[in-house]
Amino acid sequence: MLLKDKVAVVTGGAGINGLGFATARMLAEQGARVVILDLAVADPQAAAARLGAEHLGLVADVTDKASCEAAVAAIQARYGRLDVLVNNAGITQPVKFLDLTGADYDRILDVNLRGTLYASQAVLPVMVAQKSGSIVCISSVSAQRGGGILGGPHYSAAKAGVLGLARAMAREFGGHNIRVNCLTPGLIATDINKGKIPEDKRQTILDGIPLARIGEPNDVAGCVVFLASDLSKYCTGVTLDVNGGMLIH
Repeated sequence: MLLKDKVAVVTGGAGINGLGFATARMLAEQGARVVILDLAVADPQAAAARLGAEHLGLVADVTDKASCEAAVAAIQARYGRLDVLVNNAGITQPVKFLDLTGADYDRILDVNLRGTLYASQAVLPVMVAQKSGSIVCISSVSAQRGGGILGGPHYSAAKAGVLGLARAMAREFGGHNIRVNCLTPGLIATDINKGKIPEDKRQTILDGIPLARIGEPNDVAGCVVFLASDLSKYCTGVTLDVNGGMLIH
């Protein structure tokens, strides 16, 4: 098993059909004890129970620094260590540039970018003390191509910010044997975009994907496991595309 005896935290991981839960499940299959963090309405305890009794679900709001710190304290009390953080929590909104409001902008950046900051700040002292750790940040192909599928411009901006923030963390904490990497998923079949792809646009989207299919959550989860594990122990500051070849150019 690639992650035997490791403790892995997945933010925004309670949605059963989402990237986070698929990742949590695959991390558990590779031997990790998994902690799912999510809002109370998402019921992270129930999601963790699906994985088994050795796993943990905690209510936490990634836009609240104190909430993230409290969650990490609870994880330390339960397991005594923390090896992997998957910054998965995110939200999107399809809106045109000139229709964006300040409230829209704040809401999308708070969850996607500030959430990555606060969750990472909460776990890094533990990883520094251990002299080891892996942080995997979920960005998006939208950051690289400027949207164009579902998310609005503020989503592109937030996910591009995740790329920069992750690289900065990779530089600062590499000397502590902590690796920080990003994934940029393309269009993945999850609840966040279910029913939102008009049929008249579906074929056009597929025509732009050399593998000729929309991705599945496990396609992303497998790459998270790679970056979380020692298979990628000499990789940091990497942006790994998981988009079926959408960005070949």
